[in-house]
Amino acid sequence: MTDVDLMTKSSEKSLPLIILGPMLRHVDNNIVTLYLVTSKQATLHGKLFDENKDVLALEEAQCEQLSFCVGKHCYIHLLRLKPEIALRANAFYAYNIDIELDSHTQALDQALPELFDCEQNTEKSIPFYFAKKLNNVLHGSCRKAHFHKKDALPVISELLKAESSKTDYPDLLLLTGDQVYVDDVAGPMLFAIHQVIDLLGLHHENFEASVIANSQELLLHEHSFYEREHLFPEIEANEKLTDAFFKGKRKPVFTSVHAHNHLIALNEVIALYLLSWSSRLWPFITLDKPDIKDAYKSQYEKEKDNIVNFCEGLPELEYGLARIPSYMIFDDHDITDDWNLTRGWEEQVYGNPFSKRIVGNALAGYFLFQGIGNPASKLKPLFERAKAVFCDGGFNQHSEFIDTLFDFDQWHYQLNTTPPIQVLDTRTQRWRSESNKNKPSGLMDWEGLCELQQNILGKDSVIMVSAAPVYGVKFIETIQRVFTTFGGALMVDAENWMAHRGTANVMLNIFRHIKTPPNFIILSGDVHYSFVYDVSLRFRRNSPKIVQFTCSGLHNEFPEKLIRWFERINRWLYGHRSPLNWLTKRRNMSVKQRKPENIKGDIVNTCAIGLLQLDEKGHEKQCTVICADGKKVVFTHDD
Repeated sequence: MTDVDLMTKSSEKSLPLIILGPMLRHVDNNIVTLYLVTSKQATLHGKLFDENKDVLALEEAQCEQLSFCVGKHCYIHLLRLKPEIALRANAFYAYNIDIELDSHTQALDQALPELFDCEQNTEKSIPFYFAKKLNNVLHGSCRKAHFHKKDALPVISELLKAESSKTDYPDLLLLTGDQVYVDDVAGPMLFAIHQVIDLLGLHHENFEASVIANSQELLLHEHSFYEREHLFPEIEANEKLTDAFFKGKRKPVFTSVHAHNHLIALNEVIALYLLSWSSRLWPFITLDKPDIKDAYKSQYEKEKDNIVNFCEGLPELEYGLARIPSYMIFDDHDITDDWNLTRGWEEQVYGNPFSKRIVGNALAGYFLFQGIGNPASKLKPLFERAKAVFCDGGFNQHSEFIDTLFDFDQWHYQLNTTPPIQVLDTRTQRWRSESNKNKPSGLMDWEGLCELQQNILGKDSVIMVSAAPVYGVKFIETIQRVFTTFGGALMVDAENWMAHRGTANVMLNIFRHIKTPPNFIILSGDVHYSFVYDVSLRFRRNSPKIVQFTCSGLHNEFPEKLIRWFERINRWLYGHRSPLNWLTKRRNMSVKQRKPENIKGDIVNTCAIGLLQLDEKGHEKQCTVICADGKKVVFTHDD
């Protein structure tokens, strides 16, 4: 598919009614959550159907609608359906939505006929599977739009189409961080974002303590493309605030992160989400930007090809996200790289109104597009505040709402499945260093870890979602520790559970607790490669069985040559029987790495999504990564 085929700008086309979604989000016995974005204000009426066509009680489900206006032609809707009769666990259901406009009502199958499988779905409704007892859990992280290889997230549509039995059908999808890269945006994507802002009339905002007065000026500024570091203000001692966003991006150990198109305005963040999860605005977009500076033309053309390839998978992605319950949690790139990494970073960034607004806008974007669809019990205070903020007249009480988001510390949640799932917030509940503001903060503080422990004690099996691996590749963690010792934590993203003594000790003590679940599964991502560890306690007969399944990235990879060297050195220095393990914080634990089938080495470094399969007791049965090309790689047990 060519650039012209995919992205032809046409003044004759009218905006589609549904510009994103529907996405199936949190589902439980008494609630089905649907998410969509429309170009017109509308009243939504949801309908539920069961597989036996006993539809009356489900059709009469109570329908609760939350709507937020973020632009003249952009309305975000959260629809919560509450059936009179509770949904039966491990059964197929279906839904449809009637969209009531001022002059007429349109059904979802009329608005989006391409989303329906007419041959198999004569009821004109979208099927989904409600699983209470988990068998197949999909998970992944790190989806950068302009990465040069194929996106793995659309693979879920093929999995849904291929599996018709309840035992093989995917139960739910866990997106464990970096669903978008707000801090790493390609030039063509930024150009598309600015077109969407105009196309939808997304609300603008004013800035404080900035060289640009408002988001309108930002769109037209000479440094708007590839040079946004020049837009950041100065702070005490004439230090550039860009240190917090850019200086730490040159990483001599890992790779360079190009943050020079870091999103600033909330309308930019909104447009990024719309373009990342939906194909429906791309036909209105052109990527042929005429005024790119000569220094960036080559980079722009390369990135343009990558964006076109990324867009090719979006229709399949839409099909999948409409049919599988999805749950999300942020990591750093959803907001900004190194988010809350150190106390010094926080003091510098939050101490300036402009940088605080940049981070706050990204967090508001997370709330509007990701957090809003997770279990809602803890989010109700944010829903109430958001009603007054996102309305027809623009962003009201913008700064006050950002303050509310920064004060909020209940982004984590639990799914009452079997086994239960604990989704951790490892970004806003930090254990900050008191001795040195440049030391890495712990990923969770003492209170958060105590709450986690109370939630899991006494259970037979549990799945814990942590954006970063609890047990990382030890050699890489050692490099991070060396840089941290010399004040370079920001240079190497020293974000691992072992980087902070207090957090590391409490987390490891949770695993050692006598009432810790005997079967403990950790799902993680972040690192841009995939691996599986089997962990047990040394010198204990009744050690819990701990399996860590790290899958990353959906659309990102680690530099191949570098990861192979790191993998090899890690095997030499920190192999299962290495005496150097006794010098680490996890010395009382035995960590064995599983071998991926038909792959050289112990690490899978390709765009992929993870599939965790569970047995009848809810224990881990098999860990598989499904590559973007459909190839499956199984991590074999060590017999």
